Amino acid sequence: MAFSPQFPYPLYLVISEEDCYPQPWLQVAEEAIIGGVDIVQLREKKAVYSDFLEKAHKLIRLTDHYGIPLIINDAIDIAADVGAWGVHVGQKDLPPLAIREKFGNSIHIGWSMETLAQLESEQLNAADHLGVSPIFSTPTKTDTIDEWGISGLRQLRMRTEKPLIAIGNMNLTTAGAAWDAGANAIAVVSAICRSQDPRESSAQLKHLLR
Repeated sequence: MAFSPQFPYPLYLVISEEDCYPQPWLQVAEEAIIGGVDIVQLREKKAVYSDFLEKAHKLIRLTDHYGIPLIINDAIDIAADVGAWGVHVGQKDLPPLAIREKFGNSIHIGWSMETLAQLESEQLNAADHLGVSPIFSTPTKTDTIDEWGISGLRQLRMRTEKPLIAIGNMNLTTAGAAWDAGANAIAVVSAICRSQDPRESSAQLKHLLR
């Protein structure tokens, strides 16, 4: 897939402290960025607000240092507080139109795509990019119903020009097929966060997407 000028970030890290344990999560993030990660999303589903906010402040200092955009999962107020590049929301979160109405174009909005029916939603116009979730089922993504598979991703690619971020069991074995099917970015969790060498794992994945 050619890089999208709307979303020129092919290797997309989704990180949480839990997914990195027992490795220090902030260290994993830095090693991954050095290895080739282009953009980072902080996803802390279980953290209380104060902990999430503290982690967001720590992470944006790191991402700013390396010139990497930071996306905050779900928590719009935290994204605004730390000055994050973007926010990613799902079907149970504040919808894209409401975010756009409140923040205008000051924040990039990612929206989880779980069904083709969402292509008919008025929310689609307010989203900057779409998280196609999950491509394959995975223990780190348990709040969705079905998996898209490569054929589903390819079908979605034919029906929208929005940048597509493939997420769900993306690794060295599966990422190439998702990329070839039309993904503009590959979102990785365990393949980097659980790696004993996050820098090398990131470099290998980045090489795959060149």
